[in-house]
Amino acid sequence: MTTGLRERKKAATREALHAAAVRLALANGIENLTVEAIADAAFVSRRTFSNYFANKEQALMHHDRTRAVRLVELVCTRPEEEAPRTALIRAAEQLHAEYPDTPEAQYRELRLHPALLSELAAAYTAVEQDLADAVEQRLPDQPDRALRAQVLAAAFLVALRIAGQTSLEQPQRNFMDLTERAIAFTHEGFRQEASDGVS
Repeated sequence: MTTGLRERKKAATREALHAAAVRLALANGIENLTVEAIADAAFVSRRTFSNYFANKEQALMHHDRTRAVRLVELVCTRPEEEAPRTALIRAAEQLHAEYPDTPEAQYRELRLHPALLSELAAAYTAVEQDLADAVEQRLPDQPDRALRAQVLAAAFLVALRIAGQTSLEQPQRNFMDLTERAIAFTHEGFRQEASDGVS
């Protein structure tokens, strides 16, 4: 068995577990979902489930983790001359284009469930350092370059996550418009406070 085939089989198993988790959660509720039920529905053992996901929440949010990893890859492939903000926004646009039929339509209510909010945040946090490394490569070699990259990466991921949540709650709003507005708010927020005399 080649490595390529082995990786495709792993990806297929991971996708089957995710699909089973979503299907069962929609039918029975997240509170009633168990790892054993997911494994049975995907025709694998409980041990096999544990090789792919730590818990049912990870299985449910698999697509979000996948997209977060893909976002970092897209940032790294943007032209070197692009400023960090431009590269991040263009990468987000590419990502959105790659997932035109996003799973949100299938499990919109699930992703808004309080039990999944911490896992959603964890999906973004897991790639934060990699994104910071990618952003740092686009910054001038100045003092606190790494710190600035960390802050920019974290702020962007938070903006992206909140824009995504808002687009779920208000599906009539455009995700990329929300993303750009959220990023603008992080850039302008403290300056606005200063101009308003807030201390």
